[in-house]
Amino acid sequence: MTSATIAPPGATSAPGGATPPPPPRRRRRWSRSAIFGLVFVLPAALYVLIFQLVPVVYGLILSFTTYSPLSRSGPEFTGVDNYTDLLGDADFGNALLVTGRYVLQVLPITVVLALGLALLVNRPFKGVGLFRSALYVPHIVSLTAVSMVWLWMYSQTGLFNEILGFFGAPAQSWLLDSDSALNAVSAMRIWKALGSNMVLLLAGLQSIPKDLYEAARVDGAGRWATFRYVTLPGLRPMLVYVVAMDIIYLAQGFAEIYVLTQGGPLGSTTTVNYQIYTEAFQYNQMGSASAMAFVLFALIIGFSVLAVRGVMGRQK
Repeated sequence: MTSATIAPPGATSAPGGATPPPPPRRRRRWSRSAIFGLVFVLPAALYVLIFQLVPVVYGLILSFTTYSPLSRSGPEFTGVDNYTDLLGDADFGNALLVTGRYVLQVLPITVVLALGLALLVNRPFKGVGLFRSALYVPHIVSLTAVSMVWLWMYSQTGLFNEILGFFGAPAQSWLLDSDSALNAVSAMRIWKALGSNMVLLLAGLQSIPKDLYEAARVDGAGRWATFRYVTLPGLRPMLVYVVAMDIIYLAQGFAEIYVLTQGGPLGSTTTVNYQIYTEAFQYNQMGSASAMAFVLFALIIGFSVLAVRGVMGRQK
């Protein structure tokens, strides 16, 4: 006997026992909220596309060409010549060294001091709100304005030399000496970055559950053990963010260099970003300047990844 296949209720049988085709799918209509969301997002998306992504792509194309805005001819394709020329460029090599030294001078001191200040203002005391606000004020002021104030403070008749004169010490040429110029710029940048880093680390401290500190206290952990095994692990994600963002901002240092030293004396403060500015807008070599920019971009990505791995440590 042959068993007959019983079709499920509501199903129609096709001739010859074939499976009927599935019903056609209805086109998904955009809801009114989705349309309004797209309308609101579209201006920002167009801004990012036109003013950020397109210039980046155009700069990448220019990095493989030789081009000067003063010439009547357009960009001429030269392949990777701009990148290979940078390998033997002594000025670019010096700019890389200055940029690396600048980052290494500012980053550790800024993070350590900001962490100490965050631990200090995380405890309630009279006037803590005013103290936090005063520390955050330098971050609000533009870097150019801050650099102008510090330019006066470093001048021969500025605040720092007045303090030295009060103690009977001779005046110093802070920004005119190749041995002290980058240190002077670094001191200004440390002061400028302390407030923002402190606020971020303070937010990280306040996000650590209080139960962990109570458990450590019950277990008899001291202050150092609590800081090492509770505070630092809980603060690690915010530390990673602070270190990565500081590397990105410091490696692109330009405004403070332009205002305070203009790359001098003798190239001792010429960072890569300032070298790119000189190559592009003083020598009108847009192709080589674009190549420098993408080399700097690659280095920032590489060092940021290394720094993040160093802060995060080995994750199980």
